[in-house]
Amino acid sequence: MHRTIKVAAGVNALLALFTITACGSDSGGAGAKADAKQTLTVWAMGTEGQKLADVAKAYEKQHPNITIKVTPIGWDTVHQKLVAAAAAGTLPDMAQMGSTFMGEFAGMGVLEPVDETSFSKDDFFPAAWNGNVVDGKTYGVPWYVDTRVLYYRTDLAQQAGVTEAPSTWSDLQSLASGYRRTAKTKWGISLQPSGLDTWQNWLPFLYSAGGDLVKNGKPTLDTPESVRSLTEYRTYFDKGLAKKSVAPGYDVVKDFGNGSVPMFFSGPWQITNINTQFPALKGKWKAVAVPGDKTSASFAGGSSLVTFNKSPHKAAATEFQKYLTSARQQADWFTRTSDLPANKAAWQQAPLVSDAGLKVFGNQMATAKAVPPLAKWAEFGAQLDSAIESVTQGKASPAEAAKKMQSATEGLVG
Repeated sequence: MHRTIKVAAGVNALLALFTITACGSDSGGAGAKADAKQTLTVWAMGTEGQKLADVAKAYEKQHPNITIKVTPIGWDTVHQKLVAAAAAGTLPDMAQMGSTFMGEFAGMGVLEPVDETSFSKDDFFPAAWNGNVVDGKTYGVPWYVDTRVLYYRTDLAQQAGVTEAPSTWSDLQSLASGYRRTAKTKWGISLQPSGLDTWQNWLPFLYSAGGDLVKNGKPTLDTPESVRSLTEYRTYFDKGLAKKSVAPGYDVVKDFGNGSVPMFFSGPWQITNINTQFPALKGKWKAVAVPGDKTSASFAGGSSLVTFNKSPHKAAATEFQKYLTSARQQADWFTRTSDLPANKAAWQQAPLVSDAGLKVFGNQMATAKAVPPLAKWAEFGAQLDSAIESVTQGKASPAEAAKKMQSATEGLVG
């Protein structure tokens, strides 16, 4: 199951070498009708790629004229394969598309706009839908979502004299300090100090402060909200509440389980990880909403379903996407993969409606904000990571880092 998208740097320069003539599984023709006998080719990644074939078989039984060929691809290679397929004209009919890929591939001109008479954006979480909108056109249908919330050890919090979940920045910092001072934990919280995708830990701070990454087609990073969020983020490192250095591949769940790191921000997949690795912790931890400043806001991740614009099977792709994103099928998909539904109505169906532990993610998604679908997201994210690192390592003030973010990203938007 995909959780962090890694995009190869410099891909835009590479794409300039290619003439893109994308195509589907067949060539030529105006396109087959949805119920015509045909084969639909689909690329999907990670666990989703492995599980989707079973769902496709069930769909084929209901639609005997449709054969669905699912190709599983690893998240570590999919970006390269998509770029190469676009250049060679060998793209499938449809594919799973990670949230930070959307702007890039829409900008390449290989995606078919969504038929909004077949899908209603009101059926989906706003942040999930908006992450697929590029220059006023929607290019993907939300398939599953994730968002970041706060995991914390309630048993150690009680040792620190805290019985309520932290709901504000002040509460969060107070609890982190209390863990170390009274519960004698090694650290107060895990926050990523540097490296790839550091922005994922910082973005809930920015969004909760009322800030944005991009607004009206321009970066909005040199703002009071950015400075305030960077200042708050830095405080945990200045006070020794969070590690200033974390090894690549660091598994926070291990330290959460042994009590040395009693808090961290992450997504819904960690519920299974904690329960599996540390069953004795049952009843001793919780996942709660992101502590807020002006508001409690996180960001929306996950994947959407896209159709490539040279596919001769667009109608069949649309019907399969309608099936996969229906409330009933989204609830079924959750039981297969633990992927959280993008369709809001699925949260009112079993088993999600009765799972109190998952409600925090649904509630957080209701206030989550989209990651802007930028064609040059890889470079944009790298500039964020660099500026955040300069703050956590004491090499720049929050104000200096905010200015650096702004100047470094101005040529990467639009």
